[in-house]
Amino acid sequence: MDTDRRSLPRNSWLSRGEPLDRGDAASRISAYIYGNILVLAALVPIVHTEKYVGIAIVLGTALSTFIAHVFAEAVGHGVREGEPLSRAERLAELRNSVPILSSAVLPSLILAVGWIGVLEHGTAILLAEITVLVRIGGVVFVIGRLNGERPSRTWLLSAAALTVVAATVVAVKVALTH
Repeated sequence: MDTDRRSLPRNSWLSRGEPLDRGDAASRISAYIYGNILVLAALVPIVHTEKYVGIAIVLGTALSTFIAHVFAEAVGHGVREGEPLSRAERLAELRNSVPILSSAVLPSLILAVGWIGVLEHGTAILLAEITVLVRIGGVVFVIGRLNGERPSRTWLLSAAALTVVAATVVAVKVALTH
């Protein structure tokens, strides 16, 4: 079976069954990384907050980033194309931005487990941070699969490097804004 490397199978509950093109895949990966970095940056300073406040901060960060991202993409489209997004393009942009929202789900669940007392607050925050770092590094495996490559040692090194870069970006953001 011959496949078009610009079209990728879509395995999302938000899809309509047609192949995912490389542009949409790239938009989703970009949103995924962006959302995870901002969620991680939100997690770092919540050590000194009430347990429930950390959950609200993480969810609020993801939601506000999602809204800002969709808005910015719509404005950018207007500049590029000279016309506003169509209804279909708006829906596609919303779908492509969902990974920003998904970046808050697992960290929020981990923080909730800490809130109800199963984990200590600091342990829950640390686990949530580690989870986000693993998600960021794991995107290397998604990209490799999208490119039709087989897993290799290079993927692990690339994942580690991406994780270090993301952690550095978060450290700079936290240092400059908190």
